[in-house]
Amino acid sequence: MFGLENLGLLGLFIGTFLAATVIPFSSDAVYLAVLAATKDPAGCLVVGTLGNWLGSVLTYFIGWLGRWEWIEKWFKVKPETLERQKSRIDRYGVWLALICWVPVVGDVVAIALGFYKTKPFWSISLMLIGKFGRFLIWNLIYGLF
Repeated sequence: MFGLENLGLLGLFIGTFLAATVIPFSSDAVYLAVLAATKDPAGCLVVGTLGNWLGSVLTYFIGWLGRWEWIEKWFKVKPETLERQKSRIDRYGVWLALICWVPVVGDVVAIALGFYKTKPFWSISLMLIGKFGRFLIWNLIYGLF
C-alpha cells in the first residue's frame, strides 16, 4: 500500500483519508496492514475512522460545489437523468450516507449527497457512523484470528 503501513497510525490516517476521496485504492487493505503492524485496535479504530470520515466529508463538499450546468455541459448528462437521480437521492435521503463506506460506490454516494444538497449535519453524522461500524467489524474479525 505504497509503504503507508510503515508509517503506523499516520500512514493509516493518510491512506484512509485518500481512499475516501476519488483516489482509487482500498482503505480496508491499509487498515488491516496497519492493524497487523501496530497491534493497536483502539488506535486504528479511531484514526482509521477519522481519516476515512474526513475524506468522505471532503468528497461530500466537492459534490456540494458541483453545478447541474457543468454536469450537463462537460459530461453530457441530460437534465432528465439528473432529475431521476435526484428523485432517488430524495427517496432515501441522508440515510444513504450510511453506505459511504462501501468501496467504489461510497465515493459516488458521498459526491451525490453533496451535489443534491442533502442535509449536511445528518449526512456527515451518518457517514461517521458507517465508517466507524466498518472498522469496528474489521477489529472484531481481526480479533478472531
